[in-house]
Amino acid sequence: MKPVIFPTGQVMLLKSISRHKQTILYGLSMAALLVLLRWLQLRLIILEHAFELYAAAIAIIFTALGIWLALRLTKPKVRTVIVEKPVYLEKEIPATPPFQLNEKALNQSGISKRELEVLQLIAEGCSNQEIADRLFVSLNTVKTHSSNLFVKLDVKRRIQAIEKAKQLNIIQ
Repeated sequence: MKPVIFPTGQVMLLKSISRHKQTILYGLSMAALLVLLRWLQLRLIILEHAFELYAAAIAIIFTALGIWLALRLTKPKVRTVIVEKPVYLEKEIPATPPFQLNEKALNQSGISKRELEVLQLIAEGCSNQEIADRLFVSLNTVKTHSSNLFVKLDVKRRIQAIEKAKQLNIIQ
């Protein structure tokens, strides 16, 4: 068996501990007594002030619950609506066939000739006042034709009416 050789620093530490063994034990025992006394003091304080401690604990719990509930109730409800719509890219087409009005869809929808004119002008991007000026009618008449178009095409907005009319080949 080989003898164990300690580095110089460890040897010095071991010698210092053995020299001051009694002082170290005394310090450790005093620390243990101090911890015991603090623990006993804390127990007595808890027993003396039990009601106050329970009341404080309940107050902390209800405060935390109130803050959590307020954050949950005041958080804005965000609703994201994703609309998927096909995108058609125009490619170079040598000869496009001329536009053909779908008479069958036009008759089924019940759109009159004047409403069709209003729909074409809406598709061109004209405002109600511009449509009224072009067709020589009042603004209220244009609004009436527009609302009739929306009902007949089962849409709610001008852009939806244009899209539906293009799908049915009613306008170009």
